[in-house]
Amino acid sequence: MRRLLPLALAGLAAPQAYARASSLHDRHPADSDAFRPADAALVLGARVWPDGRPSRFLRQRVEAGAALYHRGLVPLLVLTGASHNREGLDETEAMERTALELGVPADALVRDGSGHDTRASARNARDRLGLGSVVVCTQEFHVPRAMWLCRSVGLDTQGAYPPVLARQHTAIGYVRELPATWKAALEIARDAIAPHDAPR
Repeated sequence: MRRLLPLALAGLAAPQAYARASSLHDRHPADSDAFRPADAALVLGARVWPDGRPSRFLRQRVEAGAALYHRGLVPLLVLTGASHNREGLDETEAMERTALELGVPADALVRDGSGHDTRASARNARDRLGLGSVVVCTQEFHVPRAMWLCRSVGLDTQGAYPPVLARQHTAIGYVRELPATWKAALEIARDAIAPHDAPR
């Protein structure tokens, strides 16, 4: 049993290790000078408080996208999330309001209210908006998986993340990424085997 435990842990971490290794040279802090210009910043949704305010993680994601816009690296912010989440709140409305507060003009913002998960957001960017390249904006723990999912649908993808917050939710995020990246790996493999059956 003692020998099996390290093997089990290695198996659990394998997809996350791959996601991190494959994205290593294209994911950077949002203020890095290493980014290439892209068609848009793909800003992923997150929690919204009952009064409509974005959570700290969500605000950070929008701030990362806005920083890329103001530096001339992207002409567009795609604000993607659930227009009606589990609490009945609109993530994209909170994101748009925040982006406007950060000085991004309304004509540089696109709301995608059907981005219920990262795979859906990536597909919508490709199929509905016709994008070929994106800088996906999310927390550091989420960036490798998000980039893998975006690349799996054919998007030229970079990743931008805000400063890492030393808080409990950050630690939980890193732990949750292990099973979440396994799920992503299985979904990507399934779509590769049967691409015609994969949802668009």
